[in-house]
Amino acid sequence: MPGKKKHAIIALMLSAVMLTGAACGGGGGSDAKGATGADKGGSSSGAPKKVTFWHAMGGTNQKIVEQIAADFNASQNKVQVEAIYQGAYDDLLSKLKASMGSKDSPTLVQMYEIGSRFMMDSKTTTQMQKFIDMDKYDLSKLEPNIVSYYTHNGKLDSMPFNTSNAILYYNKDLFKAAGLDPEKPPKTFEELQKAADAITKTGKASGASFAIYGWFMEQLMANQGAEFVNNSNGRSALATESTVNNEAAVKTLTWWKNLVDSKAATNLGRKTDDTKKAFSAGQIGMTLESTASLKSLVDSAQGKFEVGTGFLPKPADGKEGGVIVGGASLWIMNDRPDDEQKAAWEFVKYLASPKVQASWHINTGYFPITVAAYDEQSVKDNLKKFPQFQTAIDQLHQTKSNTATQGAVIGVFPEARQIVEGAVEEVINNKKSPKEALDGAAKEITSKIQQYNKTVKQ
Repeated sequence: MPGKKKHAIIALMLSAVMLTGAACGGGGGSDAKGATGADKGGSSSGAPKKVTFWHAMGGTNQKIVEQIAADFNASQNKVQVEAIYQGAYDDLLSKLKASMGSKDSPTLVQMYEIGSRFMMDSKTTTQMQKFIDMDKYDLSKLEPNIVSYYTHNGKLDSMPFNTSNAILYYNKDLFKAAGLDPEKPPKTFEELQKAADAITKTGKASGASFAIYGWFMEQLMANQGAEFVNNSNGRSALATESTVNNEAAVKTLTWWKNLVDSKAATNLGRKTDDTKKAFSAGQIGMTLESTASLKSLVDSAQGKFEVGTGFLPKPADGKEGGVIVGGASLWIMNDRPDDEQKAAWEFVKYLASPKVQASWHINTGYFPITVAAYDEQSVKDNLKKFPQFQTAIDQLHQTKSNTATQGAVIGVFPEARQIVEGAVEEVINNKKSPKEALDGAAKEITSKIQQYNKTVKQ
């Protein structure tokens, strides 16, 4: 594709999406060490090949990423990685777009999962599968339910990096006070309603609160085997319509509204930080949150109450489903020299090694993407300290990979997520019925999908 046409299409695509997002995760330093076969990425001159890695891991996680890069650099002399924080995901993408075709573009870039369709359509990346085939890299070493999200048409587009999913958190002390079994978290919508009612009636706290976050709706739909868009969630062909007004979504939003209307749950708005603070303060009995928040939530409750964890709830008559992974993956940019791209691949392999993944998991709360990381003693010790994380591991492993649990692939996902959040607010605030609000959301998302698709037709 000619350079000017390519940039014009990228500009159109960028205008079609309103990317919003923030990195999440826990804290602590990293002592990650590991072996690498970095010689393949080295330059023929003997000088280290420089790899520029742009990422969106802020706060404590920025220090952890920088430490991993430093450890990699110290482990060999063929490749030198410079990890550069570029702000939140939307800031990173804006800077990426501006750098394309220039000497300032990165070699490796992190992009959150709902930016995957955009990265694919931009034609600016080298498919990760190329390096996997070239190196005969064994993908079976990685978690299959994580890899499947970033796989399209049987090919891996990007390497999973920071990965999470959503689980139920609950206050065991409030369960006891309400006469509930603290070792039996609710598994269904109906059981959660009863537990929330019981907690609210104690007068000690509100039974539950869920942030109005589109990701939670996506998760609760997938847990019932329901897809977000047509054409097998955009995986068998380019998605053209939203199906966010399906039966599972309407049932979910109806249940959510009933919780609030019956005073079993409190609406604290869109900010997940607000529900996390309320939970940590003992003001709500149950909440939904990312597995990446587990360590911080358990730590913040220390000395006040015991945190329990459970699988995402679903209707008692809900169809079989599971969770969708969240987080981000790594993309190698195709406008960099071949030897530089190969050098980036060496760093990607290092990141996926068991020891590095074990350290990444322990210090951030994200899942290890490598199965063997669970065999590391450090991970075993961490599970003893935070047994609640076993819930997250079991939920991931018990999820059957299908087009619902793989997640949707659309170029306007960030906007679609905000539209769904608006629909949830309309229902919670008694402005529209669940079906009416979701019908409107589906129509609006479909329109934006179709506008986007016009920009990527060759």
